[in-house]
Amino acid sequence: MRPNSQELKRKSSHDTEREFGGTLGAIGIPIFLPLTVLFLISTSRSPEASVLQWPPSLPSTDQLWDPLALVVLLCWIALHAFLYLTPLGKVSEGLVLRDGTRLKYPINGFHGLCITGVLLMFLVGLGAPLGYLFELLLPLAVCAIAVSFLFSVYLYIRSFLAPSHALALGGNTGNPLYDFFIGRELNPRIGNFDLKYFCELRPGLIGWVVINLGMLMKEVELRGSPSLAMILVNSFQLLYVADALWNEEAVLTTMDIVHDGFGFMLVFGDLAWVPFTYSLQAGFLVVHPQAISSFRAAIIIALNGIGYYIFRKSNSQKNQFRRDPSHPSVARLETIATATGKRLLVSGWWGLVRHPNYLGDLLMALAWSLPCGFSHLLPYFYVIYFTVLLIHREDRDERQCRTKYGLAWDTYCRRVPYRIFPYLY
Repeated sequence: MRPNSQELKRKSSHDTEREFGGTLGAIGIPIFLPLTVLFLISTSRSPEASVLQWPPSLPSTDQLWDPLALVVLLCWIALHAFLYLTPLGKVSEGLVLRDGTRLKYPINGFHGLCITGVLLMFLVGLGAPLGYLFELLLPLAVCAIAVSFLFSVYLYIRSFLAPSHALALGGNTGNPLYDFFIGRELNPRIGNFDLKYFCELRPGLIGWVVINLGMLMKEVELRGSPSLAMILVNSFQLLYVADALWNEEAVLTTMDIVHDGFGFMLVFGDLAWVPFTYSLQAGFLVVHPQAISSFRAAIIIALNGIGYYIFRKSNSQKNQFRRDPSHPSVARLETIATATGKRLLVSGWWGLVRHPNYLGDLLMALAWSLPCGFSHLLPYFYVIYFTVLLIHREDRDERQCRTKYGLAWDTYCRRVPYRIFPYLY
């Protein structure tokens, strides 16, 4: 092996050991996060709903297991695997890989969401007890966690059959625990079925919306009609998921697809963490109903609207610039040249802060929690967690961009000093 390749390998291993606490994080996170999911669901339906209560209210064994939950989960994943394979929508190419090839991806996630919506309306029309999802939530979470572990073991074992150019630079450190956690193979596929891309936006993200709807139907069963707070939470989060799937092609340039291997970190996040913690507000409202005035609702709607506008406009500007820098909507924006031949935006949304999309994301996250009132901390878990996540993600972005763009990135940082929050951070 040539010296420069040796140096690259050592550098990659060194960098990845710092991600998520290295080996210590790879041991602790797969234990701590599943327990956190179960703790949050249990706490949200307890009368006190206090995350500070000690000892915490723990569910009984019979509350954690229901064979129906496993059947529902496997059928749900199978349904979306089938929809993934249907010849709907267009097919797009991803970025160029290290071997010079470009993988093809079906852009039909929004079709899957719409078909799911039609199926749910049909089931509700037939009298299906969708509100039973409330009782089934803990067993479903247990099954999703178990599937995440088993799937991650499969991915780790099969990664040793993949060629070296198919491995993620950050997931091939030689440390089994860390590589299992972070993911060895970049784009594991069964034929043309891309496992990482499928999990990224399909069963977990759409499952989040379905869980929310189940919580709304449970509230209807208990109180005769959904509350305004529940309607706001469902509407805001449905908009967010629909937007992600409508703009599905944009995920092909994200860190998750381009940089991160597919291991426990992403598997668990996609299949368990997203659907079962992002739906906490809806679950909380079933047991702890909140009455909100029209004025307060209008303020919350405005906050979500502002956040969504910033999020969508900044992401659209970035994606348009990546696809066609000469497009009239971005051609007049000021840029900085880099040694790689690419250019960095220093005006428009990306001249305001370095990550305006994160700013919009956090404003929306706050709007999702506000309908739950101020008497409990638990509904604000998402916005607190998401703030920490995005700050950490932004730090990862910064290190990668500094390595990639060198002096040009330093120039950009001087021109755009604020990372997420203007004049604050």
